[in-house]
Amino acid sequence: MTYETLVVERRGPVGWLVFDRPKAGNAMDAVMMAELPRAWRELDADDEVRCIVVSGRGRAFQTGLDMAALARDPASLRESSRRTREGALQLTGWHLGVRKPVVTAVNGVCAGGGLHFVVDSDVVLAASHATFLDPHVSVGQVSAWEAIGLTHRLPAAVAARLVLIGAHERLDAARARRLGLVGEVVDGAELLDAAQRVAETIARADPEVAGGLKAALWRSLDRGLTAARTAHHHGEVQP
Repeated sequence: MTYETLVVERRGPVGWLVFDRPKAGNAMDAVMMAELPRAWRELDADDEVRCIVVSGRGRAFQTGLDMAALARDPASLRESSRRTREGALQLTGWHLGVRKPVVTAVNGVCAGGGLHFVVDSDVVLAASHATFLDPHVSVGQVSAWEAIGLTHRLPAAVAARLVLIGAHERLDAARARRLGLVGEVVDGAELLDAAQRVAETIARADPEVAGGLKAALWRSLDRGLTAARTAHHHGEVQP
């Protein structure tokens, strides 16, 4: 498949999904939002792909919705608002039920809707200069999906500070690592190689085993400890 706003490719057993709107901070316009589900499904259906890496081109990782572009496309803006309001998002692997492990490599600023890709991934690496913020409140928007995801990855007080102070509060990569949002911080020049290395290590596992472990981990977050263990005992494998 061909894409206008994404780079989708395979490097050995690792599939790469790379945001490719660097001049717009890799923000999501209508085209990218339409291409993301296709890209995820293409990589998830490829038997040669054992792990998927998400990253961005240029200085930013992902800066959420491109409101300027969507303002010129009222139909797409209405559809985006509807999906957000109804919780019917189709942006991340978690939204789309992707079974393969997902590694996110945050190469720069991650803002607003970009946080979906971090909180919905299985393993997170970040460049040492990467930063995380949620500016919704600063522009009068109540978009709580990212905030809910953050509370599952960060202490509640830290998540609350980020979402309530908005554009005036940033979490740097080192602190994000200490708090558990990020698993590894590397020099920016080394980030993509590090992500490939981690993904290749994950890819060595039997895909059914890796998929089952991923499903069990996410089930625990979704349902809580007792319910997740009960479901696992009865052989449920879907997240």
